[in-house]
Amino acid sequence: MKDHVAPQMTVNGTPVTLGCAPGRRLSEALRGELGLTGTKVGCDAGDCGACTVLLDGSAVCACLTPVAQARGRRIETVEGLSRDGILLGLQQAFQRHGAAQCGICTPGMLMAATALLRETPKPTRLQAEAALGGVLCRCTGYSKIIAAVMDVDLSAAQALPDMPDVGAAVGARMSRLDGAAKVAGSEMFGADHCPEDALLVRAVRSPHAAARFHFGDIAEWVAAQAGDLLVFTAADIPGENRFGVIPSFADQPALAERHVRMRGEAVALVAGMPDQMEMLDLGSFPVTWQPENDLATPDTARQAGAGSIHPERSDNILITGKVRCGDPAAAIAGAAHVATAEFRTTHVEHAYIEPEAGVAWMDDGSLVIRACTQAPVMDRDDTARVLGLPPEQVRIIPSATGGGFGSKLDLSLQPLIGLVALKTGRAARMVYSRSESMRSTTKRHPARMTARIAADGQGRVTGMQFDGDFDTGAYASWGPTVAVRVPVHASGPYRIPHYHSEARAVHTNGPVAGAFRGFGVPQAAIVQETLFDDLANDLGMDRLAFRRLNALRDGDRSVCGQELYGVGIVDCLDALRDPWSEAQRVAAAMNAREGHVRRGIGVAACWYGCGNTALPNPSTIRVGLTPDGRLVLHQGATDIGQGSNTVIAQICADAIGLPVAQIDLIGPDTAMTPDCGKTSASRQTVITGKAAMLAGAALRADILARSNMGDGARIVLEGTMLHVTDGEERRSIALSDLSVNSRGYVIMAEQSYDPPTLSLDENGQGRPYAVYGYGAQLVELDVDMTLGTVRVQRITAAHDLGKVINPLLAEGQIEGGIAQGLGMALMEEYLPGRTENLHDYLIPTTGDMPEIRSILIEKPDPEGPMGAKGLGEHVLIPTAPAILNAIRDASGARITRLPALPHRVLAAIRAAQGGRADG
Repeated sequence: MKDHVAPQMTVNGTPVTLGCAPGRRLSEALRGELGLTGTKVGCDAGDCGACTVLLDGSAVCACLTPVAQARGRRIETVEGLSRDGILLGLQQAFQRHGAAQCGICTPGMLMAATALLRETPKPTRLQAEAALGGVLCRCTGYSKIIAAVMDVDLSAAQALPDMPDVGAAVGARMSRLDGAAKVAGSEMFGADHCPEDALLVRAVRSPHAAARFHFGDIAEWVAAQAGDLLVFTAADIPGENRFGVIPSFADQPALAERHVRMRGEAVALVAGMPDQMEMLDLGSFPVTWQPENDLATPDTARQAGAGSIHPERSDNILITGKVRCGDPAAAIAGAAHVATAEFRTTHVEHAYIEPEAGVAWMDDGSLVIRACTQAPVMDRDDTARVLGLPPEQVRIIPSATGGGFGSKLDLSLQPLIGLVALKTGRAARMVYSRSESMRSTTKRHPARMTARIAADGQGRVTGMQFDGDFDTGAYASWGPTVAVRVPVHASGPYRIPHYHSEARAVHTNGPVAGAFRGFGVPQAAIVQETLFDDLANDLGMDRLAFRRLNALRDGDRSVCGQELYGVGIVDCLDALRDPWSEAQRVAAAMNAREGHVRRGIGVAACWYGCGNTALPNPSTIRVGLTPDGRLVLHQGATDIGQGSNTVIAQICADAIGLPVAQIDLIGPDTAMTPDCGKTSASRQTVITGKAAMLAGAALRADILARSNMGDGARIVLEGTMLHVTDGEERRSIALSDLSVNSRGYVIMAEQSYDPPTLSLDENGQGRPYAVYGYGAQLVELDVDMTLGTVRVQRITAAHDLGKVINPLLAEGQIEGGIAQGLGMALMEEYLPGRTENLHDYLIPTTGDMPEIRSILIEKPDPEGPMGAKGLGEHVLIPTAPAILNAIRDASGARITRLPALPHRVLAAIRAAQGGRADG
């Protein structure tokens, strides 16, 4: 057999000769051999488009292109778009429009857009959507990406807007401080860091949802393989083989010992050199499975006589959350109008484009892990516990994280690569495949929910009962948080004097259900908002007016008895009045015409408490000046695309009174930055932002005290000099003359903030959150009455942010959240063993997204930093119920099971018309 001819080609204008085999994926050659890691890999199947490059000017998926096919041809990657490190027009447009959030899909988007713009310099929206339709994005909702592509002027330089002036950072529509690396393709994600001679680690995982197992002769199997392989099992774990995001509920083993409780659970690790590991068939690994009957749903798990998934948890119930006030049964019994319904939702996959990836190594006796995460300190503490190390001997350096949405709060590969590095002393690297990621990581909780809501003859809600089983899967994860948060929020942002809500987290042998943008509140909102439509229709009352009549206002008490201020839900509903009236007019005109497509409009509202539910929730920020004149912000809030690197810096800069452009940011690193808590529950802007405001104010106070100046003085940092001016007085501080503290600063401030909450009593009464955000969305859509298909045309979203720190980033959060809410409502359904890829599991593409109009409301919160409230979770909550309400408005179809797939919509249409519903 002849030796293969070394493939030769041109990459970004430079001739190269590759040493790999001709059949190797082009993506692997570009990344591994040439170090061009800007070409990302999200699926290795051509489904996500993150690996898009140009081959002789045409966009192709590098993961599907063999190197042999590229021989003698011209390849362009994202690294070739910049010149001498300077971003060019398309990249600047992405920055200017906020088109990059987490950044993992950005290189693929840029390359697909480049191919389009060379052929069509001024594309229409439809042309841009079509050209980018093969590249998936889970963060942005595509609106900003399409706008950026349509705003490129290839004939002229388009610089970024100037950075805001002193004191004007908060509220400025400024680009991301970390955006340049995203659009240049130089940001390093979990799979991008590969130390020389690192071991590659793969996991042996269960194909069964429930099984006992035992190993055969592992030594004999290793001896029969090519190369030197190492195998690790639970017996090799030196610490406590269990982890969990809530320590008192920790129950998940890093490697199962004798029993697996879910499909995809890891039972062993195999490590070796990459060339050996890539060819290894793990199907031959000596493990024997003894499958058991699995408890697939909460209904079966709660049946009398069902087995126990965790023996210490009776009836397979992990925890029950309750909120009670008044006497809802009596209120409902005496009400003029009562609406009742049962709803079911399914598993929803996070579907971030970056599968889990990371590397671990030993450094002077300490274990260092660089991986994608949303919670570095939690990762450190849990990994240390599993590996039997003191926490200070483990360092977590978060890589850039290509989307998380809650799932990357839980440990995944951290203790696995940590174990291999600790045992071998060598760097150990692991990259999940797309299927592995989807099989083994957390999902949104499926739910079965029933509710009754009552109203009097004037339309005022008098009582509500809610009951829900939430499928938390094989292990606890965030099940306790969901079960506690749902009863607090199931009322929606409304006055309900008589209320009883109960939610249970129920164990099954399904996928672990964890955090996913809203912690169960989006599911509960579907029930409440649908029943509000029922009541309004029964009353003959406008649906928007019904919500406004019952909306919370300042001074009202929530169902938990908390007195609320800074309540912006009425403002949000009022902002929809004119769009609502116009949408009604358009729908009436369209529906007056003959045809099988009907226009419907729907509305839904939301509220969401920012941070942990009635638990300690602190963040700490450090900011300081060095003797050489650097202003350094230690910002430990992991930025997974939501913009904390920028927003926290904006708040801190204005609190100090220096330009945000002068801030030198040190991001999350457990050895370098204080704990800013986890990136979840819409807490970072509120809690870390408040800590940043306090730290900035403390640094400013120190400077003013040193210069003996008043609060209104102006501070200027020039080189190593601080100049402080107050009226005619001016004093200067030479930073290089000051003594340096143990952290390297001459002036430093460190402040913590923990929002004031009160624990909930046995009836759920207390102060669960210090700050709430509010929102309302209007959906306009078309339903094909013969096919059951739904096309969302426009969503108008009004959200109360208290104080808008960065309008550009806020709009991006709204658009991205709506995309996920649309997917939840209309297409997304994770089925273990069937939809474990991005071909069978559908998420919205450019062609699925409607026009989105964002309305930013500012009703300051008395507790939030500069009045600010959180946003990230809120924006998804109203979308699905508003879509369902619009479907019913258009067609009469009552959808009670999500997603609203065409066959279910069609069955519901027939049921509404008097036929029989099967879906």
